[in-house]
Amino acid sequence: MTVRLTLISPATNGALREVAFDDDSPLDTAGITRARAAAPALTAALGPATRAYSSPSVRCRHTAETLGLRAEPAAALAGCAMGRWTGRPLAAVAAEEEAALGSWLSDPAAAPHGGESLHELRIRVAAWLDGLRPDSGRVTAVAEPDVIRAALLHALAAPDEAALRMDVRPLTAVQLSGRARRWNLRVGGPLGLE
Repeated sequence: MTVRLTLISPATNGALREVAFDDDSPLDTAGITRARAAAPALTAALGPATRAYSSPSVRCRHTAETLGLRAEPAAALAGCAMGRWTGRPLAAVAAEEEAALGSWLSDPAAAPHGGESLHELRIRVAAWLDGLRPDSGRVTAVAEPDVIRAALLHALAAPDEAALRMDVRPLTAVQLSGRARRWNLRVGGPLGLE
């Protein structure tokens, strides 16, 4: 059997709007409004999901709930642990830790913030992805954008460096089908929002 996995990026929150490393803040008003508007289209497009998961972050759990999904939080789908950069605006980190930020942006194995490297994130997400059982059927997961990037890198066997070249917009879906170590990508689009 084949797993059909739909990865959905969360609606917006303050950190995303401010171009800051996520601080686990809730959805903002615009994010809630857009998620509510997307719910009917998502239900129609996905049909019944056998299983639904979410990153454990507040914004992913709230997005899943607003979309009408009964999602189980999955620790393996947590966003990259950003250590001391958590909640800080990218511009402030760039101004205060230019060399460290440059290292993080150029080396997927670097974790100058004291958290998790992008390579470690990819390994964690790949293990979750490959751990989905072939009889899982349809699976939906609301996941942080960096988690979606990591899943796509794994599915495509792309180099870690490609992660920072992928743009994952809020409330978009990407579909993968397959099973452990053999995934196919079907690039998705907005959830009836544009």
